[in-house]
Amino acid sequence: MLYQIGKRFMDIIGAFLGLLFMAFIYLPMAVAIKLDSPGFVIFAQERVGKDLQHFKCYKFRTMHLNSSGHGRKPVPNDERVTRVGRFLRRTSLDELPQFFNILRGEMSLVGPRPEQLPFLAHYTVGQRQRFVVKPGLTGWWQVNGRKQPMHEHIDEDIYYVEHCSLWLDLIILWRTLGAVLGGKGAV
Repeated sequence: MLYQIGKRFMDIIGAFLGLLFMAFIYLPMAVAIKLDSPGFVIFAQERVGKDLQHFKCYKFRTMHLNSSGHGRKPVPNDERVTRVGRFLRRTSLDELPQFFNILRGEMSLVGPRPEQLPFLAHYTVGQRQRFVVKPGLTGWWQVNGRKQPMHEHIDEDIYYVEHCSLWLDLIILWRTLGAVLGGKGAV
């Protein structure tokens, strides 16, 4: 119980500070996205979160409108990804609108990434354990490689669920900060 209260407090403070410190880049990013390709600046996708609840997960749009291959991870030089989108994905800046999901209580700073609906059908009963915590902006999987699609790293998510603590969250946030500032994009 104390962990949940501390985590929510950390989420609110972290998301508020994230929005505040990143506010100076939101407008230039929005302008760059609009100039690079037509369409909305923010992309909302239905995702699965804690207790299998569905919610709209927000991101800066990185793909052209009506791109085929929905749900398929972009590959290098993927024609679906815009020029600005390549930069946003490489730096993980496309994830910044999720601070709003955190403030709304749908996500946390740290936890398993919110899953896409089509992949949910492939989960075993044991693997669904990853849904007992809120999904996160960053997590154990992101700071430990991130080389395969997130639905192939369920073991890392379950490790987090079984070992979650404020201390582990702080370690993950610290490692995420290092990866993002180092240009490795851990989010």
